[in-house]
Amino acid sequence: MFNNIKVIGFDADDTLWVNETYFRDTEKVFAELLSGYETLNKIDQELFKKEIDNLEIYGYGIKGFVLSMVESAIELSNGNVSAQVIEKILNLGKEMLSKPVELLDGVEDVLKALHGKYKLIVLTKGDLLDQKRKLEKSNLSDYFHHIEVMTEKSEKDYQEVLKHLDIKADEFLMVGNSLKSDVLPLLKLGSNAVHVPFHITWAHETVSENTVAKTNIVTLTSLKELLNHIKI
Repeated sequence: MFNNIKVIGFDADDTLWVNETYFRDTEKVFAELLSGYETLNKIDQELFKKEIDNLEIYGYGIKGFVLSMVESAIELSNGNVSAQVIEKILNLGKEMLSKPVELLDGVEDVLKALHGKYKLIVLTKGDLLDQKRKLEKSNLSDYFHHIEVMTEKSEKDYQEVLKHLDIKADEFLMVGNSLKSDVLPLLKLGSNAVHVPFHITWAHETVSENTVAKTNIVTLTSLKELLNHIKI
């Protein structure tokens, strides 16, 4: 049981709603588009490398992902990729940006149960416009006191947000699907965090088994279980 909690933070993508599934589906289509130049596995590997290389430039989110696909297409084809294929890649991005927001099981029930008893905030990474779009389409905005779209989720980044919002570390609980971004940095700060895994995890968000074994992590099978760990 988490005691002394006054503020609960929620990650958004793959914690409140489906996200990574759309990236994986698009990666498959992209690989097929470029299959005349390389093997599917090689295309996946090169795209991932390009995404990581571009994080400091483009940040997280669909727009950066699309730009990475375009760059990868040019490089994998040695500059021979057609304008038609580039157009298809751009359209893949537009399709992702127009996807409906699919809430994960129990999300609204949990927020209803917590609303008014705790201060609820969203702390998420990604593109600002896209995250605002998803939050608006989700119809969850009224549950949250504050929404913060972060460029990164390091220990320092969380420390700055908590200071800005005047939240004491030991009175804060973070809920998210990523051990790397949503759990470990908060535990290092002396704060609280719970891990609610999503069935797909982006490779960049994975952590070693050794790290997990050395850390006391509370893992839930669904967001609804959170209500069993805090006072209602």
